[in-house]
Amino acid sequence: MNRRPRLLLIDDEPALARFLADAARLAGYDPVIAEDHHRFRALYRDLPPDMVAIDLGMPGMDGVELLRFLAEEKADQPVLIVSGFDNRILESAQRLGTELGLNMAGTLSKPARLDEVEHLLGEVRERLVA
Repeated sequence: MNRRPRLLLIDDEPALARFLADAARLAGYDPVIAEDHHRFRALYRDLPPDMVAIDLGMPGMDGVELLRFLAEEKADQPVLIVSGFDNRILESAQRLGTELGLNMAGTLSKPARLDEVEHLLGEVRERLVA
């Protein structure tokens, strides 16, 4: 892969979305931000990304519904869950994604540290470009 992998991310908090996009750029990605689930679906279908990062708690559609959407689309790219929910909920969402057949890349708790996000994205990127 000669190009930078595309990361499609969705978060209803603009500041956090920009933070994640900045961390993704530092980790070697070309990030694309979806402001809501309609835009996320359209972007996903129009130009499937190499990786997806989703927030679990959003107005209109929660992250579990997005996991189901990705499963319906037969998504094979790594899926990262980013959320302010407690670890039990993150772990449950991670398990659900795995049960749905998704390639789960892990979870990040909000507020995430830049080095933590960059490290996790970098690890996944190594597998994408290998």
